[in-house]
Amino acid sequence: MLDTGYGLTVFTAGHGPDRFRRAGDLARAAEAAGFSAVWVSELYNRSATVPMATLALATERVRIGSNIAYGAARSPMILAAEARDLDELSGGRLVLGLGNGTAGMMQSWMGVDGSAPAVRMEELVEVLRKLWRLHEGPVTHEGRFYSLAIKPTIPIAAPVQDPLPIWTAGVNPRMVRAAGKVADGLVGHPMTTAEYVEEILRPELARGAAEAGRDVRVAVSGTRICSVDEDEEAARSRAAFAIAQYAAARVYDRLFALHGWSAAQETIRAAAKARDVAAMTAAVTDDMVDAMAIACRPADLVGLAARHAAPFDHLNLTAPPWGLQPEEIEDATRRIVELVAEPVPAAGGAPR
Repeated sequence: MLDTGYGLTVFTAGHGPDRFRRAGDLARAAEAAGFSAVWVSELYNRSATVPMATLALATERVRIGSNIAYGAARSPMILAAEARDLDELSGGRLVLGLGNGTAGMMQSWMGVDGSAPAVRMEELVEVLRKLWRLHEGPVTHEGRFYSLAIKPTIPIAAPVQDPLPIWTAGVNPRMVRAAGKVADGLVGHPMTTAEYVEEILRPELARGAAEAGRDVRVAVSGTRICSVDEDEEAARSRAAFAIAQYAAARVYDRLFALHGWSAAQETIRAAAKARDVAAMTAAVTDDMVDAMAIACRPADLVGLAARHAAPFDHLNLTAPPWGLQPEEIEDATRRIVELVAEPVPAAGGAPR
């Protein structure tokens, strides 16, 4: 269970062992500042699991989570084995956050079929839950995407956490319903707004849970890009640039339409095709920045974070992933930690 408080996306720049040492230092600082969780992401050149091990060893109390790890890129057996190791290493503090990426990413990056991603995720979580109980005996599964039969030949200890908290990512209704059917929480995208949580996410989570016959309230985790600068206009411009990078993708069409931002989104999309970065950024409205980012002077960060936390069960704070050099992203992450001190405002609840 994640205590109330904020999460932090841990990012460190560069290459070599020192990158991991600094990640551990950041996680310890976040723990001391009152954060309840530290999160790591994954890309085609960086894993989530190895940095999570670093953060687990560097801390004592905070949850260690993936936001997200690519579930489709691993076999269920390997993913479950990695999760067991991480949960043991952390003393039962793991939150396994899983996502697919887009259909194109699944095919081009992971070499798997990109069709029916929600069905694949539902089946993956089902298999992982079976494998989490491998200490109780053989596990078999025959499904659309996964087929396995494992009969342990050595004694297997029970996992530290049982059940393992599994969170799945989703933006549009079908992936959100998948979380409602099988997951403990939904990993929200940085573009997710308060209105989208209430009008789309929570109803679809409840629908998915009802379809699966689950009497649960699936928690919602939010992520907020924090652009902090003594020059507030510079902070807002940096946040607008980051929003524009996401806005061009069609996966967010429903969210933009909900707010009446479709025309601005089309302008952003056209500017992206023309590789006109300035026009992309200029098309991001003040309402978008206010709804989807925390862009402010340093003194205002904590108050704005509390306001953005209200719709969510947990709020993850992250430095702008776009528009900064890697070293600047690391510095911005460290600055977030410095600005957040005890007591940390509750983030609306405690994701499981």
